[in-house]
Amino acid sequence: MPAMVNNNTKSVDRYVDTSRKHDIRQANIIAAQAVADAVRTSLGPRGMDKMLSLSSGDVIITNDGATILNKMEVTQPAAKMLVELSKSQDIVAGDGTTTVVVIAGALLKQCLMLLTKGVHPTLISEALHKACDKAVEVLTAMAIPLELSDRDALVKSASTSLNSKVVSQYSSLLAPLAVDAVLNVVDPTRPENIDLRDIKIIKKLGGTVDDTEMVKGLVFDKKASHAAGGPTRVEGAKIAVIQFQISPPKTDIEQNVIVSDYSQMDRILREERNYILGMIKKIKATGCNVLLIQKSILRDAVTDLSLHYLAKAKILVVKDVEREDIEFITKTLNCLPIANIEHFREEKLGYADVVEEVPVGSGRIVKITGIKNMGRTTTVLVRGSNQLVLDEADRSLHDALCVVRCLVNKKFLIAGGGAPEVEVSRQLGAWAKTLYGMESYCVKAFAEALEVIPYTLAENAGLNPVLIVTELRNHHANGQANAGINVRKGQITNMLEENVVQPLLVSTSAVSLATECVRMILKIDDIVAVR
Repeated sequence: MPAMVNNNTKSVDRYVDTSRKHDIRQANIIAAQAVADAVRTSLGPRGMDKMLSLSSGDVIITNDGATILNKMEVTQPAAKMLVELSKSQDIVAGDGTTTVVVIAGALLKQCLMLLTKGVHPTLISEALHKACDKAVEVLTAMAIPLELSDRDALVKSASTSLNSKVVSQYSSLLAPLAVDAVLNVVDPTRPENIDLRDIKIIKKLGGTVDDTEMVKGLVFDKKASHAAGGPTRVEGAKIAVIQFQISPPKTDIEQNVIVSDYSQMDRILREERNYILGMIKKIKATGCNVLLIQKSILRDAVTDLSLHYLAKAKILVVKDVEREDIEFITKTLNCLPIANIEHFREEKLGYADVVEEVPVGSGRIVKITGIKNMGRTTTVLVRGSNQLVLDEADRSLHDALCVVRCLVNKKFLIAGGGAPEVEVSRQLGAWAKTLYGMESYCVKAFAEALEVIPYTLAENAGLNPVLIVTELRNHHANGQANAGINVRKGQITNMLEENVVQPLLVSTSAVSLATECVRMILKIDDIVAVR
């Protein structure tokens, strides 16, 4: 009898309690799914918008997945990974931020079903990795090569990105504008190195989005400093960007100078006047007639006295230029920033045909046009009737610019409207039948998860999702690889003929990033709080 007891004890030692690990994995998946469901309704051209109420009292209306998730207060660690996933997609492709989260949510749902059936997380993870590689292969095989000279194809792709936004009715204006802006900053020798910071977007309240324009030059969202009656328009401009102050020097913050004698006070004022005059004479001697002055925090960049003398010298002044804008301005004007009055020389100046102050909406802006030897930069002046529309137009334009950048980097187009996802799902389903064991089940689950995109597109457009997706599968089974959901007509059509196209990079990165995130969540079996 004692021997039997001993055997039981040994068997208890070998038994490991896995229920806690299963519970944590399940909690992680459910939390991440909740985040995916929150943005799912905003997918596609007929997706709903979200109104975000910030703690400051501000309101944002958008259906951009990255913006929604970025502003959401997510506390669960696994759910935060989906927020980071959306940010990653925004950095890599700039578009498809909602798609990537919806795909991740669907994959997690399938993984939960497999886990419930007793499949080990490592097996699922390995199979997802293989399925993802195969999916990217299928997508690449579907893609259509593109030439940068084909402007129409670029415009179609940017237009598809804008069609799902709040400002979709202005896509015919914003899409060509985004294409031209990117093509202006592309260096033909190195087309893959596109920096979107070379495209400056200036938002100005007033008018409508129709008034948005691309400016071949520079725009400052402030008026010229003409308190002392200085010029507001200069032709044949010689422009200097200065990083020093045209104001009398001050003592250190901790120190004071006490003057009790009137004659000494007069002498200080006289010295200050002479100091400023000396600086302005040096500036005028180079022929400079436009000054762009960097914002200063130590002391005033300009004083009333210096503005008075600059106005007399017929020099147009734009003050309080932000420090981070200096690089963009100098690159555009093809000039050098001047840090000290002693270094003020003619060869450091930029040249332009016209610098003028123009009224826009309720305010005024300064425009610099006809710049000589202009750098590869572009400025877009976005207009809107209210701040909400203006902000959303800015975000939508950024997405369109990112789409064009994707196409310049990786010159392949792919059909939209859920066509690539259904095709990948069909081919993976067929491939799963050739595999053995658990791997076959996991690949089949991956294939089913991808159908969430056409299903959601149909659902958001008010169509019957089961009917539409079944019909779509049928079209693809008959060899129509580019058949997708036309949400405007409410039927299945060829997406390429409807001009619904997107960059290959958006689809491939959405699938690979979502898979990577899901695999990471699957591998987590415990959450440890650390002080």
